[in-house]
Amino acid sequence: MDGGRRLDQPLMSGLSGVDEAGKPHNKPAYSRVRIGPFRARHRFQLRWVAAYRQLLARWTSKITRLPLPRDAGIVGSALLIAATLWYGIVEGQHTADVISWFKDTRDTLANSLGFRIGAISLTGSKQVSREEILTTAGVTGRASLLFLDVDAARARLLANPWIADAAILKLYPDRLQLRVTERQAFALWQKDGRVSVIAADGTVLEPFVEGRYLGLPLVVGRGAQRQAKEFLAVIDRYPAIRSMLRASILVAERRWNMRLANSIDVRLPETDVERALDRLVELDRDKKLLTRDVTVVDLRLPDRVTVRLSDAAAQARDEAEAALKDKKKKKGGDA
Repeated sequence: MDGGRRLDQPLMSGLSGVDEAGKPHNKPAYSRVRIGPFRARHRFQLRWVAAYRQLLARWTSKITRLPLPRDAGIVGSALLIAATLWYGIVEGQHTADVISWFKDTRDTLANSLGFRIGAISLTGSKQVSREEILTTAGVTGRASLLFLDVDAARARLLANPWIADAAILKLYPDRLQLRVTERQAFALWQKDGRVSVIAADGTVLEPFVEGRYLGLPLVVGRGAQRQAKEFLAVIDRYPAIRSMLRASILVAERRWNMRLANSIDVRLPETDVERALDRLVELDRDKKLLTRDVTVVDLRLPDRVTVRLSDAAAQARDEAEAALKDKKKKKGGDA
C-alpha cells in the first residue's frame, strides 16, 4: 500500500498473473477459459484441408504434364461441331427427319449389298388390304430385309383391331413371309346411341356400320360387347325365338331383355335363362303368346309369368268386362 492505504498495483494484476520469470504480463482474463477440444478439432480440420489441397495440386500437376495425343485438337473440334449440330437439330425439332434420313441411308446401303426385299408372301388377309398390312409393318420400297425389325412390325400389326395375330419370317437374302389371323365380325353393339361392329371377343372392329353388316345380331348396353357371345350361343338353341329376335339388351350388366320383331319385350332372369326360354317356347306353342297383342312378357320370377297388354288390347278388355257387367245387371233386373 502507499501512504494513503491504497494498493500500489493494478486492480487486474491478480487476474493477469505472472510468467515463469516472475514478471507480470497483461494476458486477458478470458484467456483462462478452457477451449482446448474446440481448438484441437479446428486444427485437425485445417490439417485435412491442407492435405487435400496438396494432393489435388500434385495430381493436377501430373495431369497437365501428360503429353496430349497428336489428333486431340481435331477430335475436340469434331466433338464440338457434332454437339452444336445436335443441339440445333433438337431445338429445331428435326429429330424425326434426321432419324428417317439415317434409316433410309442404312437401308440403301443394305440394299446395295443384296438385302433388298424382292419377294413378299402374305396370307390370311381378307378384311385388311395387302397395302395396309405392308405399310403398317413398315415394308416399303426402300426397306431392307437386313434392318427390318420383326418384333416392332408385329406389334404395329396387332394394333389393328381386325388382326388377332401375326407372324413375320425373314428368309435371307431377299424373301419375306407374313401371315395374319383376322377377327371376324360377330355382332353390332349399340352404346350411347352409337353402333359399332364387334368381334366375338368384344373387340370393336369398326366405329360405324356398313351395309354388309346390317344382318348381324344387335346387342345394346354397357358391357354387352363382352357378354354377347355367351348369350347369343344360348339363344341359338331356340331357332323360333332366334328368328324373331331383333335386339338383345343388357340391363345393369347383370341380365338380358329381348326385343322381338313384333315389339314385344321379353324380360329374362339373371340365372337359369334356359329354363325361362323353355317356358316361353311352351307358352307360345300352347297359347300363341308371342303372336298376341302384348307388349311385355316377364319371365324373371321362377313361379309365374307376367304379361302386359298393349293399350288397345287393355282398352278392349276393359270394354268387354264393362259390357259383361252391364249384361249381368240387366239380367238381374229382369229377374
